[in-house]
Amino acid sequence: MTDRTESETSRRALLLGAGAASLALAAPATAQVPTSPPVPPEPGAKRRLGMVLFEGFELLDVFGPLEMFGMIKDRVEIVTIAEKAGPVKSGAGPAAMADHGFADAPRLDIVMIPGGIGTRREVDNPAFMQAIRILAEATPQVATICTGAGVLAKTGLLDGHKATTNKMAWKWATAQGAKVLWVPKARWVDDGKFISSSGVSAGTDMALALISRLYGKAMAQWVADRAEYRWHDDPADDPFAAKNGLS
Repeated sequence: MTDRTESETSRRALLLGAGAASLALAAPATAQVPTSPPVPPEPGAKRRLGMVLFEGFELLDVFGPLEMFGMIKDRVEIVTIAEKAGPVKSGAGPAAMADHGFADAPRLDIVMIPGGIGTRREVDNPAFMQAIRILAEATPQVATICTGAGVLAKTGLLDGHKATTNKMAWKWATAQGAKVLWVPKARWVDDGKFISSSGVSAGTDMALALISRLYGKAMAQWVADRAEYRWHDDPADDPFAAKNGLS
């Protein structure tokens, strides 16, 4: 075989190999997360979820859970509520827009209270605390994220109920409610009307747990998959308790 013939043979082999690789890349995926939820929406009105905002809120406390519930906007309407409508600055700097003030807040099915550095100030704000108490009393499902549990505890509504909170802020948050049955090792705690999460990212796991309770485990897993989020679905899986000397 001549050098020229060998060269042409090698070239043809390379071209055939490249073509096969291109076809493999172009082939459709054999599995894909469905674009439609596994459970069709029930007839009737949507649930309304209200997220409380205050100056100094923690960004992920708010937007982690809202991203999860936002995946099922065909059955959940999301609104934001603060002392007054308008921009509310987070602890990290960026502001979020409150749709309603407490005075004109619509009826809710779920209310969520986030944490953040601003909780330290708000527990000593009588007007804010009274508004939170009224809102929580009137709403069937109340969820807290991070040190938001300290805010709710200060109202007295968590007395006699199990709850958890941010492990790094454990001492401060638990001091807001001596009669709360605080659970030191928990990613989240579900106690019926009240569901509470540990710190920051745990709120996203808790939100998925609440979706699971309301719409089924398959729906919660579908939401997590759509978000490409690895759901920590065991509420007792809490490595941060030990890291903060709580277990």
